[in-house]
Amino acid sequence: MPSNTGGHTYIFGPFVADTREGVLLREGRPVQLTPKAFETLVALVERSGHCIGKDELMRRVWPDSFVEENNLSQNISQLRRALHTEDAARYIETVPRRGYRFNAAVEVKEEAPAAAAEERGKGAAVLPSGRVEVFARAAELKEEEGASEFPPELMRVPETRYALSGDVNIAYQTLGDAPLDLVFVMGWVSHLEYFWREPSVARFLRRLATFSRLILFDKRGTGLSDRVPLDQLPTLEQRMDDVRAVLEAVGSERAAIIGISEGGPLSALFAATYPERTSALVMIGTYAKRVRGEDYPWGPTREEREHFFQEIREHWGGPVGIDERVPSRANDPAFREWWAEYLRMGASPGAAAALTRMNAEVDVRHVLTTVRVPTLVIHNRGDLCLKVEEGRYVASRIPGARFVELPGRDHLPFFEDQETVLNEIEEFLTGARHVREPDRVLATLLYVNVLDGRAAAHCSRQWRDLVSRFRAHVSKEIKWFRGREVDMEGSGPLAVFDGPARAIRCACAVKEYAARLHIEVRAGLHTGECDLLEGGRVGGLAVEIGRAVRARARAGEVLVSHTVKDLVAGSGIAFEERGAHTFPGLPGDWRLFRVERGACG
Repeated sequence: MPSNTGGHTYIFGPFVADTREGVLLREGRPVQLTPKAFETLVALVERSGHCIGKDELMRRVWPDSFVEENNLSQNISQLRRALHTEDAARYIETVPRRGYRFNAAVEVKEEAPAAAAEERGKGAAVLPSGRVEVFARAAELKEEEGASEFPPELMRVPETRYALSGDVNIAYQTLGDAPLDLVFVMGWVSHLEYFWREPSVARFLRRLATFSRLILFDKRGTGLSDRVPLDQLPTLEQRMDDVRAVLEAVGSERAAIIGISEGGPLSALFAATYPERTSALVMIGTYAKRVRGEDYPWGPTREEREHFFQEIREHWGGPVGIDERVPSRANDPAFREWWAEYLRMGASPGAAAALTRMNAEVDVRHVLTTVRVPTLVIHNRGDLCLKVEEGRYVASRIPGARFVELPGRDHLPFFEDQETVLNEIEEFLTGARHVREPDRVLATLLYVNVLDGRAAAHCSRQWRDLVSRFRAHVSKEIKWFRGREVDMEGSGPLAVFDGPARAIRCACAVKEYAARLHIEVRAGLHTGECDLLEGGRVGGLAVEIGRAVRARARAGEVLVSHTVKDLVAGSGIAFEERGAHTFPGLPGDWRLFRVERGACG
């Protein structure tokens, strides 16, 4: 909801809600919220202290759509988690049979666009003292986001809209604007807005949107789509109608379809039934029949299916099925929490059990031979949920289908080796394989080590607090000298600079501040061509040489390679030669120079 018009800034507790930018900050860092959750928060904050009825809230947040009360409840639940503090109960209160009340004291700041632009040009925020740093940090994080592997337009969370299929509202989203329309059909249960809360899933979807207009939807009975009675859960034919309704809502005449797991049979049926509307079919970790039979010996037995139904009934609300579906992340506590929440938001226990039971009756073996569109089937060799033989069978039954078998045990494609999966999909759908050439740039790398002699001697909280204070100051120095922080922990370069003189002066400032805290550090610098990698990291030979230069520095020294020294001629920085050195495993001899005390003041 960012706009070019004026807006308000709402300040409460450690939080700042900026309606112009559509962002919630907590102590300067963005809090991840879906757009609709943010709109719900603003509606509550604007009338802090007053009860707002549920109907009024839903009209405010979804003015042009009919949605169920469950959507509002999910937004409130998300907000309460986002606003979690020791006294979080004060923020959003449920008023029984009436609605919700926001109880915190709210400070309101109004900002006109022209004035805001003028103030930002002066380097100040239109906020009282103590709030400037909050918005400075927000701007820095926006710059970091813009420097990601995806363009800014793909970094947003898409707005959820609704298509009417019969009398049922189907939630959908679109992302990207490439000529190819691509419908993504998730298996089992889904929740559009919880997709984006798991970075690996979000990256997978954004990468699809780099070469397509990606179309996502929640099947009826799941996620943000209308709930339906448990005895009226959708058949495959009804789900096809839902796909058609979404395609019509977005104005798509023909699209490729990706079906994941249980989404595969639906996608195959749609492709066979509507070949004129299907340009291609991709099926990942899928099957033709969900229960074992004499001529389909790979599926689970009915007894094994009953055991899974029992697990859903008894343990829904926890990370049900994670060990088979995502074994690579099954021991990650944060991921287990996301997975459990994703399932809870995707379906109720009764709906999940009913959907699973219905899927157990699916058999599309007779449909596969009638698919006449280009088809790609991808399956992991060690898939613990659906055996690789099932993927091979599906591919063998579809005329001309291409089968790709990959190493790995995960059932879902988002986690283990998503890059290979995405490359296969992109090449199949576009005819061109995505090859990411590393960006290369000439940069000066600064390495700094905190020598932990005092830590060994004291090993105290006081020492850790001192080092934490030092690192916070170092971050400010890096920004002051227009560098980019890379690795504060010390395993890689601390920072990258586009000017060697500024890098040296930053190193000197860091060393002098460390001396005031009675902390010993050493620093090394090298200038060379670097590969810019994902996550802001850097790689290449220059990185290894910079690390080796730092290793030769003594306590309290700033040591540079001859490359750095030669590039700052005329800067007034003075050096003392430390001789020629060879570095194990690295080519050539390297002359090193110590920056003289006071030379870069």
